[in-house]
Amino acid sequence: MNEKFFSLPIEKQEAIINAGYRVFSENSYKKSPMSEIADAAGISKSLLFYYFHNKKELYLFLWENCAQLTIEELTKSGCYEQKDLFEAMYKGTQAKVRIMRRYPEIGKFTLKVYYEKDPEVRADIQKSIAKYADFKQNVKQLNFDSSQFVPGIDIEMMYNDMYWASEGYIWERIQDEKYDVDMMERDFLKMVDFWKSIYLRKEGEHDEGN
Repeated sequence: MNEKFFSLPIEKQEAIINAGYRVFSENSYKKSPMSEIADAAGISKSLLFYYFHNKKELYLFLWENCAQLTIEELTKSGCYEQKDLFEAMYKGTQAKVRIMRRYPEIGKFTLKVYYEKDPEVRADIQKSIAKYADFKQNVKQLNFDSSQFVPGIDIEMMYNDMYWASEGYIWERIQDEKYDVDMMERDFLKMVDFWKSIYLRKEGEHDEGN
């Protein structure tokens, strides 16, 4: 990638990034033309190629930017420091909402990338996804306090249940071109409260066998 991109004013960088997220989120990798991204960013196609040598370089940059930005915001919010899983989820939701306000199409882009099959980028994306998945798994284990949950619960199944429900909810919402980030935040926080009512240990509840 041409370092000239990073010498641009932040608003110009943001315009190019947002344009890339929008076009790649609306099409497959193969059917996302660089000319359309350039038009959306308000620059010429030749200038876009000056900053990014080819479409693959731009696509992978946008994905890495998305992943790094997410981890930075989650870290800044204190999400990874929490021993209470649901407090971490509250903070994580607020962090992701901040990102979506800054980059409205980043959610759609992330899902598109995750399911992209094009052989030109698939191997690179899968390798990157595995790297960040390992990071999240390691961080999750650091401050995980299992005593907060109801006795005898299958922790892994509980976590997967919430993760799959969250992914399904996001997928449904972002199909709407005018999805409301504030409504998504409210709905997700309601979901977290519901999970707390099911999974959290009640006062005076003891482990099985005690």
